Amino acid sequence: MTVNHFVILSALLFGIGALGVLVRRNPLIMFMGIELMLNAVNLAFVAFSRFLQSLDGQVFVFLVLTVAAAEVAVGLAIIVALFRTRATVDVDEVSGLKG
Repeated sequence: MTVNHFVILSALLFGIGALGVLVRRNPLIMFMGIELMLNAVNLAFVAFSRFLQSLDGQVFVFLVLTVAAAEVAVGLAIIVALFRTRATVDVDEVSGLKG
């Protein structure tokens, strides 16, 4: 398999994730779409890293994974707090987060 196969797969995964973020209004589905996009970028990083025979891309993948884990933890905490205060998680219904 060449690097082109991995880049095409990465582009397809990124497109599916972007479609999930743009079409769905549920924040959990939106977070899954964002995670799918981040993993697609990670796949491209690893593919190019292996193609160029350098470990820089693989090291950057670890950085992206830690940022993604922190983003999910904070995002889920915000969703739970939002559900407790407003009893809804619909993004259209909760447009302003004013205190």
